[in-house]
Amino acid sequence: MSAEGPPSRTDPADGAAWADRYATEDPVLATARARATALGGPPPVAPSVGATLAVLAAGGNARTVVSIGSGGGVAGLWLLRGMRRDGVLTVLDTDPEQLRAARRALAEAGVAPGRTRLIFGTPAEVLPRLSPGAYDLVVCAAPPTEWSGHLPAVVGLVRPGGTLACHGLLAGDRIGDRAARDPETVAWRDLARTVREDEDLVSAVLPIGAGLLLATRRSPAR
Repeated sequence: MSAEGPPSRTDPADGAAWADRYATEDPVLATARARATALGGPPPVAPSVGATLAVLAAGGNARTVVSIGSGGGVAGLWLLRGMRRDGVLTVLDTDPEQLRAARRALAEAGVAPGRTRLIFGTPAEVLPRLSPGAYDLVVCAAPPTEWSGHLPAVVGLVRPGGTLACHGLLAGDRIGDRAARDPETVAWRDLARTVREDEDLVSAVLPIGAGLLLATRRSPAR
């Protein structure tokens, strides 16, 4: 035994690892994850985050879902696990290689072509082409510097009662470090503050994976 003794039973790192093991991935998902990781760029969502996205999709009986950032198809495969069988997943990405990897992963999983729309382009280019208030779940899995400047349009996609899920705000534990002033950390701080202060949203942060910010749009009073 080391001088430091055995790891604590409440060690957050141990809990996070267990949560990722609990969220089992089939060979297609594991291959998609390895392929996306090899391409570089932002890492795909952790298994625990993917499972949470699937639960959100299932709990909301999601038929229309948008994913900003493809992550090689990892998030999309998890989302499709929870979505309705007649649901359509729209994925947009600025990285053509990641988008091609996502298309390949979806094909390997046997997902019918009519269930997905994969769009190459920036949020500024693509968001105006999407219908406001028409989506049950919107997932932001790309770096915040790519889309946080369009936050009103992103939130505007979510129907009343629908949910926005933003992945990555706790990466590197920088958001709580006042000395951290890099563009991504600043973008996360501004975004989290804006979401929390929006009276039309009910929000929370889940400390899983690289951190998941959730915000559900209130339904109008009856």
